[in-house]
Amino acid sequence: MNTQTAAGTARHFRRGWIYALTLALVTINYMDRSALGIVAQSVRGEFKLSPVEMGYLFSSFLWTYVICLLPIGIMLDRFSARNINSIGIALWSLAMAATAGVWSFATLIVARMVMGAGEATSIPSCGRIVREWMPARERGVANVVWSAGSFVGPAMGAVVTASIASAWGWRAAFIILGALGFVWFIANLVWFDRPERVSWLSADERKKILAERSAGSPDEIGVHGSPGVVFELLKSPSQWGAMIAQASGIYTLYLLLFWLPSYLQDTKHLTIMKTGLYTAVPWAVAVPVSIVIGLMSDRLLKNDTLLAGGRRAVVIACILLSAVIVFVPFTDDTTLILTLFALSLSGLNAMISLNLSLVTDLVHRARDVGKAISLTILSGNLCGLLAPIVTGYVVAGLGSYDWALWIAGILLIVGAIALGTMTRNGILPASAPLAAPRPA
Repeated sequence: MNTQTAAGTARHFRRGWIYALTLALVTINYMDRSALGIVAQSVRGEFKLSPVEMGYLFSSFLWTYVICLLPIGIMLDRFSARNINSIGIALWSLAMAATAGVWSFATLIVARMVMGAGEATSIPSCGRIVREWMPARERGVANVVWSAGSFVGPAMGAVVTASIASAWGWRAAFIILGALGFVWFIANLVWFDRPERVSWLSADERKKILAERSAGSPDEIGVHGSPGVVFELLKSPSQWGAMIAQASGIYTLYLLLFWLPSYLQDTKHLTIMKTGLYTAVPWAVAVPVSIVIGLMSDRLLKNDTLLAGGRRAVVIACILLSAVIVFVPFTDDTTLILTLFALSLSGLNAMISLNLSLVTDLVHRARDVGKAISLTILSGNLCGLLAPIVTGYVVAGLGSYDWALWIAGILLIVGAIALGTMTRNGILPASAPLAAPRPA
């Protein structure tokens, strides 16, 4: 690439603002959903909750989250991600603020369930936004960047929540975090839309995005698909392989998201401030490592191997990296424990986001990407909602976290096997019935 071309490329990367916007959305999402884990001991003490009750409380936002995922995926293939995201973040931010006013276990559960319904919009919409905005060979890194918010959020949230809770109490943390969501809400309404519509995108960059975002397959952005295609997707072994892999990763992610602070407090007897700092370390380390993995996955792929599922090998390697969590029970050294958690989380972030990229690669019709992504995320969260509950029973029954970590490791190995054996073809068969195209 000559100097003039390089300069032109540098001038025309305004889509970088989409990277920033989606990263900020997911960061706020995970700051909010991880906050309860940081103040869990305070909440548990105030409401006199058992480990099993805490497991159900941690899980409760996922009950509505998983119910809403598939309808939202269908809506994303028909309506603007801009509007869906605006409704979602407004709803969950109000629920966060309302959590500060709860007075019982039941009202805590209700607030968490409302929060889950709102949060169900953000992850599927980010997958859809990447499909609309990014050249196909940028999908891996673009998905890893916004997915990094699921790690930046807990890292930042651990410190911010612990600091606010230490100074003003746990209820104040929920009010302040709830207010943060409305800052993103305003930015989304002012600056975001499809690349065909925004005024701040240069003509050259718009042309590049529209020409390269489908890797040579029919573009079909703005064409409505049929909800009935969900049944065609579920006939695909590749769809099921991706769903099983996602389930194993999300189970482990939610185990660490909700129970890591309690694990550190119970086993290392830390204060809430030290718990926040120690919790932040592995989440923060995972962000740059997983982004580098995402960049490598894009650099190694060409359009023909990308559409054939060539990203699969990297995803499997990331699942196996995340399985190092099984070694945590064999050491008492805090530094080594945090290192193992950091390695596991690095693999998890890369695996979860690149698995969604693999789904996007294998669904060649853009009209059905939202549904395929939502099915994948749905399977992950159906399994993930069990993680807080199962862990609560394991800790209450055995008085230890060892088997909770080993269960996660076993599931990750199952996910790697499913991905390696089942994702060998495109997700939609060539004979899948097409809905009559209807321009948006």
